[in-house]
Amino acid sequence: IITSLTLSLIHILGFRCAGEEKRVGTRTVFVGHRPVSETDAYVEQKFCDNRIVSSKYTVWNFLPKNLFEQFRRIANFYFLIIFLVQVIVDTPTSPVTSGLPLFFVIIVTAIKQGYEDWLRHRADKEVNKSSVFIVENAKQVKKHSEKIKVGDIVEVKADETFPCDLIFLASSNDDGICYVTTASLDGESNFKTHYAVRDTTGLQTDDDIDSLTATIECEQPQPDLYKFVGRINIYRSNQEPVARSLGPENLLLKGSTLKNTKKIYGVAVYTGMETKMALNYQGKSQKRSAVEKSINAFLVVYLCILVSKATVCTTLKYIWQSNPFNDEPWYNQKTIKERDTFKILRMFTDFLSFMVLFNFIIPVSMYVTVEMQKFLGSFFIAWDKEMYDEEIKEGALVNTSDLNEELGQVEYVFTDKTGTLTENSMKFIECCIDGHKYKDGISEVDGFSHTDGPLRYYGKCREELFLRALCLCHTVQIKGGDNVDGLRVNQECWTYISSSPDEIALVKGAKKYGFTFLGHEADYMKVQNQKNEIEKQRSLNLTTHFECFNLLFNSVLGKFLLFCKGADSSIFPRVQQDEIQQTKVHVERNAMDGYRTLCVAFKELTQEDYKKINDQLSEAKMALQDREEKMARIFDDIEADMHLIGATAVEDRLQEHAAETIEALQTAGMKVWVLTGDKMETAKSTCYASRLFQTNTELLELTTKTMGDSDRKEERLHELLLEYHKKLLQDFPKNSGKLKSQEYGLIIDGSTLSLILNPSQDSSSSNYKSIFLQICLKCTSVLCCRMAPLQKAQIVRMVKNTKGNPITLSIGDGANDVSMILEAHVGIGIKGKEGRQAARNSDYAVPKFKHLRKLLLAHGHLYYVRIAHLVQYFFYKNLCFILPQFLYQFFCGFSQQPLYDAAYLTMYNICFTSLPILAYSLLEQHINIETLTSDPRLKISDNAMLQWKPFLYWTFLGSFEGLVFFFGVYFLFQNSSLEHNGKVFGNWTFGTIVFTVLVFTVTLKLALDTRFWTWMNHFVIWGSLAFYVFFSFFWGGIIWPFLKQQRMYFVFAHMVTSVSTWLAIVLLIFISLSPEILLVVFKNAKRKNHQVRNERIYHNASLLWRGASVLLNTDRLWGSNAPFAPRERLPASHRVIPSCTKKGQKVLTRGTAPIRGSRCISSAFSVSL
Repeated sequence: IITSLTLSLIHILGFRCAGEEKRVGTRTVFVGHRPVSETDAYVEQKFCDNRIVSSKYTVWNFLPKNLFEQFRRIANFYFLIIFLVQVIVDTPTSPVTSGLPLFFVIIVTAIKQGYEDWLRHRADKEVNKSSVFIVENAKQVKKHSEKIKVGDIVEVKADETFPCDLIFLASSNDDGICYVTTASLDGESNFKTHYAVRDTTGLQTDDDIDSLTATIECEQPQPDLYKFVGRINIYRSNQEPVARSLGPENLLLKGSTLKNTKKIYGVAVYTGMETKMALNYQGKSQKRSAVEKSINAFLVVYLCILVSKATVCTTLKYIWQSNPFNDEPWYNQKTIKERDTFKILRMFTDFLSFMVLFNFIIPVSMYVTVEMQKFLGSFFIAWDKEMYDEEIKEGALVNTSDLNEELGQVEYVFTDKTGTLTENSMKFIECCIDGHKYKDGISEVDGFSHTDGPLRYYGKCREELFLRALCLCHTVQIKGGDNVDGLRVNQECWTYISSSPDEIALVKGAKKYGFTFLGHEADYMKVQNQKNEIEKQRSLNLTTHFECFNLLFNSVLGKFLLFCKGADSSIFPRVQQDEIQQTKVHVERNAMDGYRTLCVAFKELTQEDYKKINDQLSEAKMALQDREEKMARIFDDIEADMHLIGATAVEDRLQEHAAETIEALQTAGMKVWVLTGDKMETAKSTCYASRLFQTNTELLELTTKTMGDSDRKEERLHELLLEYHKKLLQDFPKNSGKLKSQEYGLIIDGSTLSLILNPSQDSSSSNYKSIFLQICLKCTSVLCCRMAPLQKAQIVRMVKNTKGNPITLSIGDGANDVSMILEAHVGIGIKGKEGRQAARNSDYAVPKFKHLRKLLLAHGHLYYVRIAHLVQYFFYKNLCFILPQFLYQFFCGFSQQPLYDAAYLTMYNICFTSLPILAYSLLEQHINIETLTSDPRLKISDNAMLQWKPFLYWTFLGSFEGLVFFFGVYFLFQNSSLEHNGKVFGNWTFGTIVFTVLVFTVTLKLALDTRFWTWMNHFVIWGSLAFYVFFSFFWGGIIWPFLKQQRMYFVFAHMVTSVSTWLAIVLLIFISLSPEILLVVFKNAKRKNHQVRNERIYHNASLLWRGASVLLNTDRLWGSNAPFAPRERLPASHRVIPSCTKKGQKVLTRGTAPIRGSRCISSAFSVSL
């Protein structure tokens, strides 16, 4: 209850996501629950407890809540009503026919959902009951995690997970540093450095930490993982209180893991469902596929048909009975009182009886078959050997089988970057110093080549200054190795750890050229130079500011040097403009190659400058309001007029075939968006490398850099939105008629997204979101960087709820991707290096991003085609089944007399026609998997097979065949004596003939639709027909003791003795299938003509190419691999287009991308195979 109230309060207060400028109040936390002074009375504050609740049900509400959710489905509710009618009213059929399938589905679904929730309960209990140590009265007290309160001092040891959000007070390291991994939060497995409060670093024992008297003022809980504002007031006896600022570097988040540090002490500030991890958790909701929605729409249509049939029959019955001779026989006449009593009630019960009689038009067994098809079909994904990864020894995993067909209808793909598109493995490629490129070709022995000009800056060359910047300007730490007299030996055992893998790559790159970082010692950073000398540089200040990383240290000459490392967009405006051009050329070339680039600059400061800067930063850090803006203004002054040294290029290698996969998805008509928490420049280079952005793509930016001055951010945002909206929606249609229109890509960061989704209340522009969404949908690709986990889910939800409700898919590998995975229609988890949170919360899990291609284009396509055919087929065969029953009422006085025997009514959908369509829906391949994977253009979009046009076609087909069944047999029975001895057949023989034609026709119809025959298809199709014949003989050949009426005794056996019956059955089956047979013949003829035409064109093209080869001697260029060589068939994806007019113009294309080296000979022909 407390958790629910707390969450409700959080939503009422209106917490927003990353980038929000206005905070919602503050909270005061008493460290250790001790008042500031002994005279003050401590009043315990009311905060959320530390319990985590992710389960959906309890023991008490499971049954009513689960039943309510299940009966919200139209089909389940409908069959419940029919079952109750059959129980209450005297109907022609037994309640078992409707109740048994319904209860089977309800019970199985309840067991499945109950088991899944039990797993969530178990996971919650494991977390809540885990042991933690709390310092109370200078002693460690062991408690359950759920017992932690805000203000408790918690001890966490190495490799343990933080049980709540803690302010870092002290660690086992004297320098007050600890290292954590946040793989379960932001997907990054690299080490991140956190710093204890400066005045509490010496409190390394239980007695010392228990003596601390302090209060913490901080903001209220909010979900942004990267922002925290607070301050700690430390009280000492007979001294003035000391106030220190608190930032994200002092906050240890729940879910993070302590690494490379023996233990830490921290005070709890956010607990339970108020932690940042819990606020970023998107609750798991039940997903429904578009096919299920289509089924419900078709179900409404058939319900209308059912009600119409029951209404017509009820009305005509009483019209027919208005004639006294039709109402009752002469031997059983009713009195006037009997005729007038309860007439309306009798009409209503007759209406319900007709509803039950025609109830089989609604395919109750379809839902059971669909569930079986989804469950069994999901095994084909897990069994796919091409989706098995040898590195992790695992294949694909299906966590939910309800969305198999949705894989084939995806329109938007939202993907994470690090660990999903890339391998998160950085490699130093090259560097540029004063415009000169240095790569692997220069060895460590040779050193660096000197640039032209004299050596400058303290007698050191520019190369050494650059290398020192790489060795000193970072957060890298060293793990492992042996210490002997303060020096590390056995350098092969070193392991560099850092919050950023590219920093490790840069340190390793500097080491390759002779400058080795040896770690920290107190306030010093040790570096071994090219002469194997150990240098100690004193670090005085370490700051990270937006895209820049600043290091201020005391140089060997007693002066202060400020090194600044960051993206070119951040460094270039801060350096001398005449130093930019040489380096800019290399940076742009590296960015085009897909490398991550960083620029390095420096500035010399005096003692007075340093003291002034230090005082300004200390004052700004104490602010609880607008801290970021105040510090930004100080950094702008510090970083002005710097000197550019050079730039680096680091490769974040893409996963294998990641670019080809994105290209295939885009060719299939899907739009790919990248949502990442990484920096804009890094993400942009990855997008170029993965072909999300092309070289001709015009990028539109909505970032903090383009927003400009913070005082008019919303005004600037409004201007940019209107500018981009005009360019895309007004100017873009004018260019749509050109041969190749301009492609646009959008880049947005988390802060700007917050302004769009949560504009200030005094903002006059309330339509930001609408304009932004229109811009996004017009762009070919979108990159969202610096995204908080919850913002990723907001982006997915925004697109998912647009007009048309496009099918969305999210894919990621870290816990920071869980929210968007749960929000999308389909969630895919990568079994990567960042833990398995994404894989556990996803609908499907795959080892690599490249497996998404086959999962969507092959498996998804086939699943959709199969289940779409299954749905249409079920409605079709049930319409064929019930239409003769409806027509029969016109010939039996609307007496509700069944046309078919009860056994046939029950077994039609369960036994006679169920297995063939189930086998079809599991095994059918109308196009082979290799073709589907290689040609993305074969994707079926917009739920095309379950639209109203194909539905009406199947309905027409069912109506036509139902009419043929009934009236064909009716005309056969014009002479009821079908045997030479004059013996007359009765009404059960009439119904059995109709039913026999029905079963054979719908089964053979499925055989005509089958394109991929296996032994199982043959077995179930011909076996079902044989079983029907066997059952009919068996059912009518024995006197059943438990039956009161033996109306089917010897009916079938007697029926098949008539030659006329045999001829009628064969003829009616042929007539019923004639439209389908003609359609198949027409398609085959058309396909054959198309093949002949292609072969003729191919032959002409081959001759023309051979003649061109003689004229232009192209065999020297192509060799034996000429695409029109007579001995080699032109691949299906190659096409010669007739658009060139100049000799030598390149025109041969594969898909849409030109193949280099081909030459146009003539524009008189076109080849398309």
